[in-house]
Amino acid sequence: MIALSVLDQSPIREGGSAADALAETLELARLTDRLGYRRYWVAEHHNADGLAGSAPEVLIARIAGLTRRIRVGAGGVMLSHYSAYKVAETFRMLETLHPGRIDLGLGRAPGSDQRTAHALARPGASPGAEHYVEQVGDVIGYVHDALGSEHPFKGLKVQPAIETAPEIWLLGSSDQSAALAAHYGAPFSFAHFISDRMGPEIMAAYRTAFQPSPWAPAPLGSIGVFVICADTEEEAEALSLSRDLWRLRFERGWLGPYPSVEAAKAHPFSEQDLAIVRSHRRRQVIGTPAQCRDRLVALAARYGVDEIVVVTITYDFGARCRSYELLADAFELGRAV
Repeated sequence: MIALSVLDQSPIREGGSAADALAETLELARLTDRLGYRRYWVAEHHNADGLAGSAPEVLIARIAGLTRRIRVGAGGVMLSHYSAYKVAETFRMLETLHPGRIDLGLGRAPGSDQRTAHALARPGASPGAEHYVEQVGDVIGYVHDALGSEHPFKGLKVQPAIETAPEIWLLGSSDQSAALAAHYGAPFSFAHFISDRMGPEIMAAYRTAFQPSPWAPAPLGSIGVFVICADTEEEAEALSLSRDLWRLRFERGWLGPYPSVEAAKAHPFSEQDLAIVRSHRRRQVIGTPAQCRDRLVALAARYGVDEIVVVTITYDFGARCRSYELLADAFELGRAV
């Protein structure tokens, strides 16, 4: 049976506000909790006019308090900006408040432009992912009280001291991220919605190289997929026009608000634009419940995973909620709750 989860980037629509986007994040979390989704992950972006989720740890605390059973976590924390010790403290605190429900997804990308990354860096430190491998090991070591005997901070206590621990995932769309997850014995989520290049092969390599750990005795994988599900194929195609235009603009360095379907229809797409749109559409799943279910099942089989993290953004929030509702029905999620 395939489990469905949620990745929410807290999108801001044209004419809307960041406050609207965050209110919609909370509402969608409550809805997907009731529908039977497994996880609700929130993303981290900075200095982006179109995405409001700059502090996932704050959102996680709020969402976990508003929901009943769904796991809640970061998809993910952009680790290059932070102290591994502080990240471990933050997520241990969240796990203490909501035991057995917290996920810590770690990402290498900055979630921002380079100038913003400089502003986020520790005083006197240069931004960048060159220490990411070491940081991942440190976070895992701090969270699980498993620092090596030669580590310079061996013996430091990470409070709160608790019996359980957040589930740590590595996120990425490259063989490097997969290899790192396999090395540390951690679950791995492949961002198919960002890039599908060699995706199934990368997931297979992760499973082959996986080194069992006390916190993950066997490989565990998922894929993040952009999905728009509607009652009719025509409606799904119309809703996806907003994504086409937003993604095209993003490709050219503009991370602004999400455009309406009407704005997308009025946009003068060039032949080059349409080629880019078709390239991105290849990774997306758009259609009716039956069409989306069949394509997602086939995609999960290609990757050899039993969990899909669904990214759905539409200009109209009602249509976004409806998409998650239709998927839940198509996969009979309610039966597992």
